[in-house]
Amino acid sequence: MAEYVSVGDAGEVPEGGARPFEVGGQPIAVARVGGALYAFSDVCTHRGCLLAAGGELEGTAISCECHGSMFSMETGEALEGPAIEPIATFPVREADGRIEVEV
Repeated sequence: MAEYVSVGDAGEVPEGGARPFEVGGQPIAVARVGGALYAFSDVCTHRGCLLAAGGELEGTAISCECHGSMFSMETGEALEGPAIEPIATFPVREADGRIEVEV
């Protein structure tokens, strides 16, 4: 059964930024855009590059710095190639000043 896991303080993910975390042994990124939080797999499905480390946010999408693939942080859909497989997304919330991701 899935449960929410605290990953860090709410201030660790600033508006317009993304930060990597490890949740349950898997690399997950959390981004904040327009006050909303998004949690998603931090690994590009094209060549395995990490997204939060050098990717750029464009609205609710994140691009991979390695080869330019772009993913929706809302749905995980690959919006631009070369990646064609989606990334996983996770429910995320802010509670009592902490960021929590459901895994």
